[in-house]
Amino acid sequence: MRRIEESESKLVELKAKIEDLKSVRKHLRSLGARYIGTFHQIDTYYEVPKGRLKLREIKGKDRTELIYYEREDIPGPKRSEVFILKIQKPQTFKMLFEKVLEKKVLIDKTREIYRYKGTQIHLDKVTGLGTFIEFERKTKGFPDVIQKDRKLLESLTEKLGIAKENLLEGSYSDLASPST
Repeated sequence: MRRIEESESKLVELKAKIEDLKSVRKHLRSLGARYIGTFHQIDTYYEVPKGRLKLREIKGKDRTELIYYEREDIPGPKRSEVFILKIQKPQTFKMLFEKVLEKKVLIDKTREIYRYKGTQIHLDKVTGLGTFIEFERKTKGFPDVIQKDRKLLESLTEKLGIAKENLLEGSYSDLASPST
């Protein structure tokens, strides 16, 4: 059995603050989005010289994900490159990691995941920060394809009634208070 799996993806992403999860769920159902599941995730972000690095624990799962990503910090759809290591039985790895790297912030969230026409949609309740929606769409990485994917995400925000002023530039780690 392999203890570590890796994957790399190019994405177009968008994140926005929302007030009414119930209304967004209703819109998603009316569009025909498929509900995948609800997960309790704890993301520990670490200080790194470039990009963002987090260790994601999913309650009830025996694996942890180490996620490194570089993403534009702009409101609206943004390009992102993501590298994920899935680690089975991660206790030793986690202990070593916490000795080597400085924690930046801990994000505790409940995430509902939906899929709609090639886009993964997250409805997040983030402890201490509020409620958010996030879109992730895999892309080929070519400029014309990225532009097309950005337009698709912009169209989806309109369909779901997400105001442009609610679009976020950074990640939850940028919104949260540093760990003590």
